[in-house]
Amino acid sequence: MNPPLKRPEFGIRKSRRDLLKPDCTLESFLDITPNFLLERHLRGLLLDLDNTLIPYASRADAPEVVAWVGGLLEQGVQLYLLSNATHGRVAFWVEKLQFTGVGLASKPFPRAFEKAIRGMQLEPRQVAMVGDQLFTDVLGGNLAGAYTILVKPLSDNALPHTRIIRRLERSVMKRYARRSSSQKL
Repeated sequence: MNPPLKRPEFGIRKSRRDLLKPDCTLESFLDITPNFLLERHLRGLLLDLDNTLIPYASRADAPEVVAWVGGLLEQGVQLYLLSNATHGRVAFWVEKLQFTGVGLASKPFPRAFEKAIRGMQLEPRQVAMVGDQLFTDVLGGNLAGAYTILVKPLSDNALPHTRIIRRLERSVMKRYARRSSSQKL
């Protein structure tokens, strides 16, 4: 008989002032390798869709994404697509990529993050949230207690609110960089 699974310990593991600070910043999701995950004791990834894995609104074939996903799945890494895109868009990519996920996730609210992590049967500290936005992906991942990885957006989204958010994100990241460099002195 298997012992009962203990409930994951969800919750913030950062101070309030660091809730928008990613644990790691990368140029691309492709920089996340099995070795990268092993070094950080990560066994699962929550993945944003638009501008993280796939350019915004694209339905074009993405062989590099399919290959990357296949390589991680072969290594036993659990993957879950967590997106604010529509259910239909997420369903399209879930079918192509061959792992589960949810659309209209209401990121940054932690409910969908916690549900996904529970479904993986992992602790939040064993899971990384990978995304291109501070105010949805990083904030939500940090609120859920996950490791957070910020990647460079794949494309410039022409939506006006996204341009405003990107400016705010740059300002926040500059503030973290200044604070970090002053602490090293």
